[in-house]
Amino acid sequence: MLDRELLQILACPQCKGDLEYREKEDKLICHKCKLAYKIVDDIPVMLVDEAEVVDE
Repeated sequence: MLDRELLQILACPQCKGDLEYREKEDKLICHKCKLAYKIVDDIPVMLVDEAEVVDE
């Protein structure tokens, strides 16, 4: 689980928008860009090139 303070300051690296934390999937979702950033060993991988496109 990610630290609450970290979640409050993280933003999408592409649009600088808000992210939704999906704990069960271990991902951060940007609804504006439709990208999912994975979390590996409690560290968010905030690289646009490694993000997954999500269908909502």
